[in-house]
Amino acid sequence: MNEKKVVVVIVEGPSDEMAIGGILKEFFSSEEVQFAVVHGDITSDYKTTVENVVSKMDALIKPIMIRYGYEWKDFVRIIHIADMDGVFTKDCIKQSEVNTIQYYEDHIEYSDTESVKKRNMHKSEILFKLYTTGKIHNTPYRLYFNSCNLEHVLYNDLKDFSNDEKEILSDEFAEKYEGKVLEFIDFISDKSVAVSGTYRETWKYIQKDKNSLQRHSNMHLIFKGEEK
Repeated sequence: MNEKKVVVVIVEGPSDEMAIGGILKEFFSSEEVQFAVVHGDITSDYKTTVENVVSKMDALIKPIMIRYGYEWKDFVRIIHIADMDGVFTKDCIKQSEVNTIQYYEDHIEYSDTESVKKRNMHKSEILFKLYTTGKIHNTPYRLYFNSCNLEHVLYNDLKDFSNDEKEILSDEFAEKYEGKVLEFIDFISDKSVAVSGTYRETWKYIQKDKNSLQRHSNMHLIFKGEEK
């Protein structure tokens, strides 16, 4: 019996899986691809700490292991895709009577600006821990970003989408690139979206100025082998 080779992809929501799941399964066709859906943002959850975030990654993967009978030695790669939500920006959070945080390419608006600052500080610490982790249970782990979020990167639209809207958009996107993985790689590698440089260099870039609000991604590195 051949040894299993499993790629785990951790995403924030079901629409993320719907949009890029088919593409990743096609690209990693010689491996088994399994998705772990967080149903939220694990990096901005205050129950997540620098000390426990890696064990939370464990907890996301465990149900997949139980369901399919995998062992840690079966995993060859852990891909984690997260939204940046303007987390690294400074001095651009404006007070506005809105019910949810509103993102723009040059500022953030919310009714409680202090809560956004607190969230940003917390989330940035968690992100730093994750992108410098490298391995989980000896399996290569990489955290890839979309800024300000996946919808911004894939659809070039920065707005507060409803879950229904996300579902429609991701369904259309998946259909557009079905069986066209090379076209998707061209799209995600285009200089209008892709941050150039190594894995570490892309993370340095996204932390500067207002880059974590603007349309950037390092997801193209997923398709380019192991990046340092």
